[in-house]
Amino acid sequence: MQSILDPAILFFLFGLVAGRLRSNLEVPPQISRFLSLYLLMALGLKGGFALEKSGLTMDVALSLGCAIALALIVPAIGYQVLKRFLNGFDAAAIAATYGSVSAVTFITTIQYLENHGIAYGGHMAAAMALMESPAIIMAVVLANSLRQKLPGHTTGGPAPGHIPLGKILHESFTDGAQLLLLGAMVIGMVTGEEGKTVMAPFSVDLFKGMLAFFLLDMGLMAARNMGELKNQSPWLLAYALLGPLAHAALALGLAWLAGLEPGDGALLMVLAASASYIAVPAVLRYALPEAKPSIYFGMSLGLTFPFNILLGIPFYVGVARQVLA
Repeated sequence: MQSILDPAILFFLFGLVAGRLRSNLEVPPQISRFLSLYLLMALGLKGGFALEKSGLTMDVALSLGCAIALALIVPAIGYQVLKRFLNGFDAAAIAATYGSVSAVTFITTIQYLENHGIAYGGHMAAAMALMESPAIIMAVVLANSLRQKLPGHTTGGPAPGHIPLGKILHESFTDGAQLLLLGAMVIGMVTGEEGKTVMAPFSVDLFKGMLAFFLLDMGLMAARNMGELKNQSPWLLAYALLGPLAHAALALGLAWLAGLEPGDGALLMVLAASASYIAVPAVLRYALPEAKPSIYFGMSLGLTFPFNILLGIPFYVGVARQVLA
């Protein structure tokens, strides 16, 4: 209950209610984009300042290794499960969506940990960045393979709709939001304690209010995308809730094997349990036009995101503290 009474979460709930009431309340797209970039920049700076203080240790390497492993394992398993009751293109798109990460869920968890005095490593922001792209690349490879098997295709060349992997790689690794996160982290590492003092009014004092404003917008968006879930298979709705729990359990197992601290383990669980609703859907609309956006976007934003924000975060953190303490 304490997590629900957090002002940022209450603004998310308010946005959900306003959206379901079909209010004309909205945050202009330009403002929403600014808030997103601000949060990523502030998160990158926080991570850089923390890394400058702690240095690159074995714990950092283990955390990043776990993140990369999850970024490969989660979409691979997801695709094998989903293709049993969906066509290959939709299965690949959903697997990519759930194999990637939600930056806002991660940032909200950071705030939750700080509110409860739970230590975490700044390098986990780098873990988030590393988990963004592998699922997208895997989805494109799967889609190109499926196109090769379409009726009427000959083996003499690429299938119609074939997307060059190099183009997707370039777009994935030069995405503006991801570059901003990594760039801010490097700046935080270079400037250290002096930079932290100078930037505190920007990256610390404003952070809570900006997060609350952005979660208001996300509540409105989530409410308006819940309609996409109507008439969908019960199996998909179950996956949108049970999939994140299974992915979090996998992350918890890796964190336990790697000996991670509870804060880092909780963040790893949140990253594994989250689903992308910005970066991946934007790429998939171009890379997998055969897949239905109403399915993968509606599932991630209409169901998984609210579940994680309202119930998942305190659950993952509580379990991590019990198992990894």
